[in-house]
Amino acid sequence: MRRDAWAGAQQRARPETSAGAQQPDGALLGPLLAGSAQPHQVRRAAQGLGLPERGRYAVVVLGTAATVPDGDGDGARWCWCGEVGVVLLGRGGLAGPVGSLGEAGAGPGGVSPVVGGLAELGLARRLAGAALLTCGPGTHEIVTLDERLPTALVASRPELSARLLAEVFGPLLVLEPAERTLLVGTLEVWLECGGSVGRAAVRLRCHRNTVFNRLRRLERLTSRSLSHPRELVETVLALDALRLSAARG
Repeated sequence: MRRDAWAGAQQRARPETSAGAQQPDGALLGPLLAGSAQPHQVRRAAQGLGLPERGRYAVVVLGTAATVPDGDGDGARWCWCGEVGVVLLGRGGLAGPVGSLGEAGAGPGGVSPVVGGLAELGLARRLAGAALLTCGPGTHEIVTLDERLPTALVASRPELSARLLAEVFGPLLVLEPAERTLLVGTLEVWLECGGSVGRAAVRLRCHRNTVFNRLRRLERLTSRSLSHPRELVETVLALDALRLSAARG
């Protein structure tokens, strides 16, 4: 279950730590991750955790408890507070920690952008939480916010997401499920093929005119042109909202 997982006293993370277990690091990390730490609390946390106040940090928010690393081969150092991990990055930057979490099967998880110190961990935690919202249920994917920014924008504002879905895809949603699935699937493949009708036709194993006709029908239903940049953006964001809505059930 996704939740603010730093609350309460927690047990210090060690190699092969179970995220979500009780860890005393949480008493120091909690105010930092909440974004409410005062300067003296930042200094005390740095001293207690043996970490520099300034450095290249990232935050990971996991969707479920998992066995997680305490360190990586490139020198990264982890501290865990429930299902929220703080990593002081090593030589390899974010790639090492993301890879180690993936290898441990620790997902789903969202990873923040890199921040410049312990005082910025509150912001990093919020951004990592936004990345987690883009993960499908039951998956083990570990995703960075920067690779999911448009979807995170949609996922983090559910009321706007619902409005966008209704406004853009409303007429599409009342179609028979089979027809809706056909049109949405064609749009997805066309986007994955970089807007090439010919390549999409090969992927879908149909004539290019069939792809073209499906896309034109979708344009008529949504009143959005796929050749108009602003309207294409609305369509793609609405597609993200549709995927998220389906994932949430």
